[in-house]
Amino acid sequence: MSAPHILNHPVIDDYMAKLRYKECSPEDFRRFVRQIAMLMVPYATSNLPTRSCSVDTPLETASTRVLDEPLILCPILRAGLGLLDGFLTLLPQASVAHIGLARNEETLTPEPYYFNCPSRLSEAEVIVLDPMLATGGSASEAISELKKHGAKKLRFVCIVAAPEGLDTLQSNHPDVPVLAANLDRGLNEHGYILPGLGDAGDRIFGTEA
Repeated sequence: MSAPHILNHPVIDDYMAKLRYKECSPEDFRRFVRQIAMLMVPYATSNLPTRSCSVDTPLETASTRVLDEPLILCPILRAGLGLLDGFLTLLPQASVAHIGLARNEETLTPEPYYFNCPSRLSEAEVIVLDPMLATGGSASEAISELKKHGAKKLRFVCIVAAPEGLDTLQSNHPDVPVLAANLDRGLNEHGYILPGLGDAGDRIFGTEA
């Protein structure tokens, strides 16, 4: 089991201060999430496998490297969509999978209600996106579903993580690296991250009560 990578990047921290502010508008919230996502891309992809190749420059042939495997981005609906645009801006060649999860009100566990994934899932590097890692239930279920459909090389990216969510995700999927922009204090009695930033999906899409 690898330790989670917590960025604590000064520029991301500056955006996080704006993102956490309770009066941040949905428009600004989406923009800050997108900017944070773009800053996280180099860290999320730093160890992707590459292969050597040659290209002709205007002056001579150069030896260089290119990505060696297909890349799939998988936002967990709906909040994960907020991270998707930033990742696609820097990774336009990536395909996109979608997975939707709903809570079973009897068991209180997340259950998939929608799954759509490109082909070659088993060959691809899959990056699962969700702004918040709270209890870890949704992330664990999404990764289990992807594995069930053949995914073998996965990594999980979030903006804010709680220690409880990290423990759950790493216990259920010790093979999946985790990258988070910030590690917060913990969860309240309702499962919300403290200090957190509220319900990311509601704040991204302007559906807060």
